[in-house]
Amino acid sequence: MRDQILEILTDIRPDIDFEKETKLIDDKILESFDIITIVGELNDAFDIEIGPKELIAENFNSLDALTEMVDELVNG
Repeated sequence: MRDQILEILTDIRPDIDFEKETKLIDDKILESFDIITIVGELNDAFDIEIGPKELIAENFNSLDALTEMVDELVNG
């Protein structure tokens, strides 16, 4: 799952080292359009619905945070 998320992120923003960055939102590395694109791609790839309650900075600050959020949504 983590590798698939990394691939999605890298396709969207190949200029970012998602393996090292841990403050993607806090440091304003990702823009709002990036977030919208990431949400759409993750929804499609994992057949989940990332809703308003998941749209918080903590869930999008790092690859690990994104993986944890997606895992929670997939596995309940």
